[in-house]
Amino acid sequence: MGDPVPWAIRVPASSANLGSGFDVLGMALSLHAEVGLGPPPDGARVAEATHPAVIAFRRLGGRGEIWVRSPIPMGRGLGYSGAVRVGGAAAAVVQRNGPDALGDDALVVEMRRVTSELEGHTDNVAASISGGIVVCSGEHVQRVPLALDPAIVVWIPDDTTTSTEQSRATLPVSAPMRDVVFNLGRVATFVAACASGDHGALRMATDDRLHQPMRLAAAPATARALDAALELGAWAAWLSGSGPAVAAMCDPGRAAELAAGLPGDGHTKSLRIDHDGVVVARIA
Repeated sequence: MGDPVPWAIRVPASSANLGSGFDVLGMALSLHAEVGLGPPPDGARVAEATHPAVIAFRRLGGRGEIWVRSPIPMGRGLGYSGAVRVGGAAAAVVQRNGPDALGDDALVVEMRRVTSELEGHTDNVAASISGGIVVCSGEHVQRVPLALDPAIVVWIPDDTTTSTEQSRATLPVSAPMRDVVFNLGRVATFVAACASGDHGALRMATDDRLHQPMRLAAAPATARALDAALELGAWAAWLSGSGPAVAAMCDPGRAAELAAGLPGDGHTKSLRIDHDGVVVARIA
């Protein structure tokens, strides 16, 4: 990857946890950040030294300046920091090894290791790297086979952001065994329902006792939006990452209706699951 080049790294946003899968489940979304070398194109800016994309780029040996262009909102639970970290790491890998490097499993593992360390957990970056829905268990990441292709309607409050670090600090360090077993059953059901296409099981499968009740108690507008999505017929709805966004899974034919019915103190994005993950793409 020379300097300048007509290419950039394209990375999907993500929604993590998916209800019951705290730090375990992640989903890539069709909303993309771009990271590249050389002169920035329209709508992009050269990233400063403290930008998470630059830190990941340098960690993997990247040289020179990089630019970032992203519609992913920051601090809203859609994996902005994870996506740009993946973009910076991938830019370094491609700069060093060429545009086919993202197909090398060993380089992908290296990229995931570094971005997970920087992010503090794996679910966001793993989804942005691999695409689809992923299950993370330590360093092992497995894509979930999908027998459904839903719309993902995201509701984002207009005036609220969330610090993931601060939100995680409010969660208990241990949980009752019954709650752990409850969540284990829901995560297993979620994976099985995605693989079989049983969308009727997804609402139950995204129920949670380990993090959502505490986080939603501190964000009543978000809680109302989640409840509204379910009342409007979403297959499932969950707090996206640490919030404050809500993600709802539904039949694609119902996405516009669902989006229109969500609370007016936020705005919506109608997305799909991104199946490609991080790629080298031509700059538009």
